[in-house]
Amino acid sequence: MLVAIPLMVVPFIFYNAVMLGSGVSAFSGVIMTVPMLSGAVWTMTLGDLVILSALICLFFEMLKATLSNRGSLMNHMLSMLVFVGFLVEFLLVRDAATQLFFSLMVIAFIDVVAGFTISNRAAGRDVSIGL
Repeated sequence: MLVAIPLMVVPFIFYNAVMLGSGVSAFSGVIMTVPMLSGAVWTMTLGDLVILSALICLFFEMLKATLSNRGSLMNHMLSMLVFVGFLVEFLLVRDAATQLFFSLMVIAFIDVVAGFTISNRAAGRDVSIGL
């Protein structure tokens, strides 16, 4: 089932693909610049785009956590594995010891904790006691 696949695996795979291909320095590359009315110039880097995509994935993971179907438990278990993958890589891989990767790992942790919490609360509302 596609609903069981944790979306946080997308930024994880993307980070590793860029890290292995172009190196960590590629994340500081500017994607776009926008001149603001104040005279300042706003820039977006590849690292900023990765964080933005991870936050979008987190949003959809929260929506998926409100569902109570067969894939929900599998999704939570796989999300935990994705977080463990982030943690192990952060601790053991030199190029993963960056603020960007740490932020992605924290987002994955929030996904795990919030997913279990939201599912638990939603499941509690599904229980009806008949007298």
